[in-house]
Amino acid sequence: MVGIWFHTLAELLKGLYIYVKCRLNSDTINHSGQMPELPEVETVVRGVRPNLVGRTITDVWLDWPRGLIGPAPEVFVERLKGQRVQSISRRAKYIVIRLDADYLLIHLKMTGRLYVVPDDFEEHADQWVHFKFQLDNAHQLRFSDSRKFGRVYLIENVEEVTGALGPEPLSDEFTADIFRERLSKRKGTIKPLLLNQAFVAGVGNIYADESLHIAHILPTRKAESLTPSEVEALWQAIRQALANGLEREGASVNWYRKPDGSKGSAQESLFVYGQTGQVCRTCQQAVIEKIVVGQRGTHFCPNCQK
Repeated sequence: MVGIWFHTLAELLKGLYIYVKCRLNSDTINHSGQMPELPEVETVVRGVRPNLVGRTITDVWLDWPRGLIGPAPEVFVERLKGQRVQSISRRAKYIVIRLDADYLLIHLKMTGRLYVVPDDFEEHADQWVHFKFQLDNAHQLRFSDSRKFGRVYLIENVEEVTGALGPEPLSDEFTADIFRERLSKRKGTIKPLLLNQAFVAGVGNIYADESLHIAHILPTRKAESLTPSEVEALWQAIRQALANGLEREGASVNWYRKPDGSKGSAQESLFVYGQTGQVCRTCQQAVIEKIVVGQRGTHFCPNCQK
């Protein structure tokens, strides 16, 4: 009986080992499930702004009502008709389009692309377009999303969606003191905390890994274990990683493209994300390792990060 029990346990452990190994090497954890983060979404906003602000929406077409959060599709269409685009901005990973009477919010999720093109313009991404917003100058705002995870909101009060989000890490309000205070109220592993949009807005898997590397902090550390100097270093690292990503117009590690269809270049300067098995650029000694932390593929240097 004992022998059977040990055999069963051994088989379970073997199966668990194979599962974890496959997960660590899978595209799902690597790049195929990566969502655009603050630098990517901000780049999209800046790219469509010149062609969108001041234009009036004259008609709307959609074929994926499940991607719509808010009114019924027919109400959505009628409410948008005749509304002028007052401004477009970003909050966390949301694209916020302020209209005359409503807010149109778009979340790209994993495979979303947003671009403004002439009515008769055709491109590869059009095969996945599920929302078209007709403008008054023979142009269209198109939302393409091959995986159909993206979301479109039409609301009167933007706080309904963004009210619970944390501070913007590149804003002047996100000071070292604010970060220190917020961190002092939290416990748990630091990597998942950085991904928590209620803690700090816009940081995802890429820039969490990069920030922790720049700050020389292991992603498995507990938030409460960080020293005052490490907290200061992490605050600076978050801002540095995001600013670098924004300067290079985002990281095109999978589906992300700028509104004109071209790639960003931030992926060419990443220290750890997607660099598994490569020699660390910082110390030139250890190789980058990949583990799972909080169900997310996590990249780090075992020599640089403590």
